[in-house]
Amino acid sequence: MRLATWNVNSVRLRLDQLGRIDQDLRPDVLCLQETKVTDELFPRDAFASLGFIHQALLGQKSYNGVAILSRRPLAAVTVRNWCGREDCRHLVATVDGLEVHCLYIPAGGDIPDPAQNEKFAHKLDFLESVTAWFAGLGNDRPRAVLGDFNIAPLESDVWSHRQMLKVVSHTPVEIAKAAELQKSLSFVDAVRHFVPETQRLSTWWSYRAADWTKSDRGRRLDHIWVTPDLKPRLAVARILTDSRGWTPPSDHVPVMVELA
Repeated sequence: MRLATWNVNSVRLRLDQLGRIDQDLRPDVLCLQETKVTDELFPRDAFASLGFIHQALLGQKSYNGVAILSRRPLAAVTVRNWCGREDCRHLVATVDGLEVHCLYIPAGGDIPDPAQNEKFAHKLDFLESVTAWFAGLGNDRPRAVLGDFNIAPLESDVWSHRQMLKVVSHTPVEIAKAAELQKSLSFVDAVRHFVPETQRLSTWWSYRAADWTKSDRGRRLDHIWVTPDLKPRLAVARILTDSRGWTPPSDHVPVMVELA
């Protein structure tokens, strides 16, 4: 089973890229974030034509939105809301006994101070709530969490650890919260299972850079985590970096892992 995640940054703007991603990665399950479309306007037929006939959607107009698209039947589809908001960030479905979570953690704004920045305070509250919930689930079934976490947890997940320590996504408090979330069910970072922590990786490059390849100031914000029972089944991981140069580009690129 191949699992992929992509912050598509408006799904209707990227429809022409779906075939290329499908050809390159051939995912069985595709989790999307930031779909930015209501469910009734989601391009279901475009995905069905590629074989993703099983679809779970949680969308809203212009903001956020997540989707789980699968070649295999989906069961037990549920929506999780956090911090008293219905902002379409967490969708759950079971695929062949695997519980799949499509998770879009808030970005947190620009100022890394919860007292000055409500968006950053919300991000920290969101992380604490999700962590406590996962910790209470127990290890009764295999689980995979895919999505845009908006956190680059390792020094090698950013272009400059020193310069990024005061930038939202790589601040010490966010890194600590991400570690707590990972510990909640002893999640395995599926990509880093194959790539040493000393090797730099990125899945996001800002639109602000005139030439993202030349500046290469990327961050690894998109992740796939699996519960320890799935670790022996991890077969391969890929980051489709070239897609950042497609037109029109998302600022994120797809990430895929294969379970043997």
